[in-house]
Formats: sequence, C-alpha cells, structure tokens
Amino acid sequence: MAIKHDRNVPTAQRLRYSFEFFPPKSEDMADQLWKTVDELCLWDPDFVSVTYGAGGTTREPTLSTVRRLIAETPLRTASHLTCVGATKEEVHQVVEQFRAVGVNHFVALRGDPQDGMGTAYQPHPGGYANAAELVAGLRELGDFEISVSAYPEKHPESPDEAADIDMLKRKVDNGACRALTQFFFDNDVFERYLERVRAAGISIPIVPGIMPIQNLNQLKRFASMCGATIPAFLDKRFAGLDEQPQARAEVAAEVAAEQIADLSSRGIADFHLYTMNRSALVNATLRNLGLEPKGRRSEGTGAAA
Repeated sequence: MAIKHDRNVPTAQRLRYSFEFFPPKSEDMADQLWKTVDELCLWDPDFVSVTYGAGGTTREPTLSTVRRLIAETPLRTASHLTCVGATKEEVHQVVEQFRAVGVNHFVALRGDPQDGMGTAYQPHPGGYANAAELVAGLRELGDFEISVSAYPEKHPESPDEAADIDMLKRKVDNGACRALTQFFFDNDVFERYLERVRAAGISIPIVPGIMPIQNLNQLKRFASMCGATIPAFLDKRFAGLDEQPQARAEVAAEVAAEQIADLSSRGIADFHLYTMNRSALVNATLRNLGLEPKGRRSEGTGAAA
C-alpha cells in the first residue's frame, strides 16, 4: 500500500518546521542556548519545545527556559512533560506551574527509566503508568495542545510493531493532536511506518524528527540505546572528515536537507528539528532547502541579557 500524497507536493517555501531545545546545565551552555534561540527566531518556526528530564530532574531549568522563551521571544513554546518517578498529584502541580508562565502546549512523554536508558521501567505506584495515561490526565486538566512521541523503528521497549502502534493509538484516542518521531535516516522506513499508522486509523500529523549530525560517533552510541538505525551510507558520506570540521558540517547539512527534500517529495510538509542547542547546522540545512529567514530576532535573549 502506498501513501496517498497530497495533490500538491510541498515546495521549500511551504515547509513548516519546529525546533527542540534542552535546558542548559551551566552558564556557558546557557550562553550557547540563547545565542541559538536568537538566531533561530529568524526562521519563524511553527513552535519550539524544551525537554524535561525523567522524574523532573530538569524541572526548574526547563521551567526557567520556557518562561524566558515565552516572555522574551515571539516563539510559540511547548514544554516536554514526563511522568516517571512522580505521583499524579506531583505531575498536576508541575502542569500548573507551567500553565502559570503561559504554557498551553505540552509534549507528553512517559520518560526514560529513572536508572537510565536500557534499564527496566517501573511505573510510580501513584502515578501515570505510561504516556497514554498522561495524555488523558492532561486532557482532563485543560484544553492543552498535546504532542506525543512516535517511533518509526519501534520503541526499544515495545515487544513488536503492533504493540508500539497500539500505544500511539491509545495516546491519540486520549487526546493527542500531533506525534513527533524519534530521529531516523531511512525515509523508506518512515514511509512504511506511516502506512501502518494510517491503516490503524490514526489520522493526526506524524511529524518526522530530523537530526542534523553534529558528531556521527556520538550519534551512533545514542542511537544504539534508543533503537534508531544508522545506515551505512552515513559512514561513506562522513569518511575521512574526522579532522575537517568545516567539511563535516557541510556534509551534515547536506544530509539533513536531502532527507527533508525527499520526505517533502513524498508529501510531508512538517518537520521537527533536533537542534542540540546549536544553530549552525539548522541554519545551513534550511538554507540548503532554498529557504531564507523570515522572522525577527528575539528581544533580550542574547548572552549579555
């Protein structure tokens, strides 16, 4: 079964994109983040999101980052929210804290096990057992925009693809309005996944997660923990560039732009870019697609602010 593409294939100027940031852990990392925000504001993304550590380990930094994004930039800002290691009441308190600073869009995730990726997940006895339950709880608390995660190559803890898609359907049935995927590099894998998702009666947007490659070796280590595949063609594209940072960055931007362009030719118009709090590769990727910045800089987010 082939995907039924839109009659009009999206052109570069019709693409929509969102960016993901993470809360900084040091003053230097904060400077890097706000310089990145200042530059990426110019692209006028559909929205940006800020990650949130398992068990609320980055709750305060996430809240602080989200508060500043909402107060000082024109960016439509979503906060990630997890339910690991917390009671329902504790999760509700967090939701109210974020609502108080202006958040009306959550990226609802179960979160990684408290003992780290690769260890067994244990639901909190008084908490939400999974992301589907978290979505339902959020829906009861308010009229929030709710995004969730999706896994073209299956969540590493799912027993099979059918169970994985069933979990996504439960999240959608409970009120999710968008799914942001784990990064992937084989667009045929995504297309086959989307066919299965649609066959299951899931109609919300499934937004591809795009990872411009900052460091291929580091990405391989991370991918091995989260179930993502690194195709052999990437080794060939980056071969011999370990000591050539400029050439390596150019290849990384080309690879990301080629992936987006190919997905666009298949009828996909929305993309979620994992920025790693750096703007250079995102800027180069979007420019390689023929796009030009169209927004305005943020106000007061520079390193000296």
